Amino acid sequence: MRIVTTARMRVALGGVALGALVALTACVPFPEVAPSASPTLEPSSSPEPYAGPVVFVGDELEHLLLTPDEIVGIVPEATEVGEVSPVLEQISDGGGLPADPAICDALYAEQSLGAVGARTVEWQVPTDPDYGFGRLLVLQFADEAHAGARMDQLARAAADCADFTKEAPASFDAVIPEDVDGVRAVAGTLIDAGGEYDWRAFQAFASTGNVIVQLWQPFTGDRTFDAEAAALLLQTRTAEARDTLIDELTENPPVAEEDPSGDPGDVWNEWQIGVGGVGPLRLGDEVDAAVAAAEGAQVVEPEYDGGPYTLVAAEGSGSILVQPVEGGTAVSSITVGNARSLDETAQDGAVLPERAGIRVGAPISEAIAAYPGGTIVDVSSSSDDFYAVTTRDGQVFRFQADRDVLEDGATIVGITVEDATAVKPAVFG
Repeated sequence: MRIVTTARMRVALGGVALGALVALTACVPFPEVAPSASPTLEPSSSPEPYAGPVVFVGDELEHLLLTPDEIVGIVPEATEVGEVSPVLEQISDGGGLPADPAICDALYAEQSLGAVGARTVEWQVPTDPDYGFGRLLVLQFADEAHAGARMDQLARAAADCADFTKEAPASFDAVIPEDVDGVRAVAGTLIDAGGEYDWRAFQAFASTGNVIVQLWQPFTGDRTFDAEAAALLLQTRTAEARDTLIDELTENPPVAEEDPSGDPGDVWNEWQIGVGGVGPLRLGDEVDAAVAAAEGAQVVEPEYDGGPYTLVAAEGSGSILVQPVEGGTAVSSITVGNARSLDETAQDGAVLPERAGIRVGAPISEAIAAYPGGTIVDVSSSSDDFYAVTTRDGQVFRFQADRDVLEDGATIVGITVEDATAVKPAVFG
């Protein structure tokens, strides 16, 4: 593991340049200036610099991408570098023997787990006989705390896993640059070749605010990568993106969505799905209070510990799921209709609450058109397909589809609103 010092060098160079400038200025005589009337100072019209949380949402994630030339600079064999995509493919099957130390499992984890949005760029590596591709991911988390917790684990793994054991002895040769203006980075090569599987991958990460950027390149045989160059490039781009976002939010301060509540006595199809919940059912309330707010509904207890409560409409043609936080009793998410693509419960969107005119049973293309900038998610292990849109405050709206979101005829089978800031972050190690 190598520590790369960058910040101190920049400060030192800046000090040298400043000293030279002062010396030159002292040698130049000041011109005589004729007296004039005191100018009238106009009040400044510049907005106050944005000082809130650094939270990227939607298409702002594209600020953090590398160019195709920069990707080829890190992976010289890369060809056919693709366009940025809002599609996130997840495997989510877990498994594998535990690492020792346990924190080293963070290097094997599917980093998009727990993310609430993403942008991806993929490329081909035709010279590799087993792994002919690579990927750059910009991962959006609910807030700074969730992204920071994940980056903490990656930084610990980079520091502690130079040599470790998985199924057999393994190693992670890492470079850790110094933090620059709150932007962290690590990069290194994972070699796990002594067991049943020969697994080798180069990874580079950078993080700021609520995002983590990951460059991932699996490979076969003996390969070397310039980890220091990759880490510093990602760190520089991430810092630039942070500055760009702050400038944008200074010019256009974020405005929170108004949250329409509903009367418990109203019929369900008059309720709105908003940032605070569904009608009178509120995120963060105790589950008992939320369930009681659905007057006249049949209440079905959870099928398993920690599972959702099911509220069935009086007409019996639609349902709402109320999910508590892990290990607690506060409401973390509410789903109108089905929470899974493969659920077969019959749902009548006409009797269920809506999201600004979008109901269960509508084409999912309507949700994409109404809320552009989201992420299309395909989860292989569970066959779940949904379109996710996340607010700057960490509320996630998931429009669950009955098939691949991009397929013709894909239909909404459920709409979920979740306070993702209340979800426990994934822990690796």
